[in-house]
Amino acid sequence: MIKVLLADDQALVRGAFAAMLGLEPDIEVVAEVSAGDEVIAAAQRTRPDVALLDVQMPGKDGLSAAAELRKALPSCRVIVCTTFGRPGYLARAMAAGAAGFVVKDATPEQLVDAVRRVHAGLRVVDPALAAESLATGQSPLTDRERDVLAVARDGGTVSDLAKALHLSEGTVRNHLSAAIGKTGARTRAEAVKVAEDSGWL
Repeated sequence: MIKVLLADDQALVRGAFAAMLGLEPDIEVVAEVSAGDEVIAAAQRTRPDVALLDVQMPGKDGLSAAAELRKALPSCRVIVCTTFGRPGYLARAMAAGAAGFVVKDATPEQLVDAVRRVHAGLRVVDPALAAESLATGQSPLTDRERDVLAVARDGGTVSDLAKALHLSEGTVRNHLSAAIGKTGARTRAEAVKVAEDSGWL
């Protein structure tokens, strides 16, 4: 029996996945959570073989939860399943230790097959997204530039960003300037949009 943990903030999606997987004779959904910061506790309590994680959830995002889950419970294989089929998300998911990456418009058969294949030790990646990811390449942003852009999403002055990140204003300006240049944007807001659309944030 393959034990599965589901993490998705949308109750309807989570319920549909649970119902669909529950129809399979060799798969059992042992836990369902609605936030990324609930994943580790649920996994430690139920010891799933496979965790199916959404990218964008309240608390902690699915990519961060995937990395923590791989450390806390190395035997659990992770599949990132998301509406946001962005090349940057794929790269970040693989870097976080995910064994699979599927988009939510996959067929039920594809999702069930992904769970079985990942449980068997294989990697599963949406082929169209893999091709796009190879064409797009890696994120040009450093971790710190990504942090600065993530905080800049909500607006605010350079001083506000510096306080939030515990950096000097000059350092924040340097990181913003570098991120704007690397994304080919003209403004901070454009840089945030490019980074979000590419899955780098």
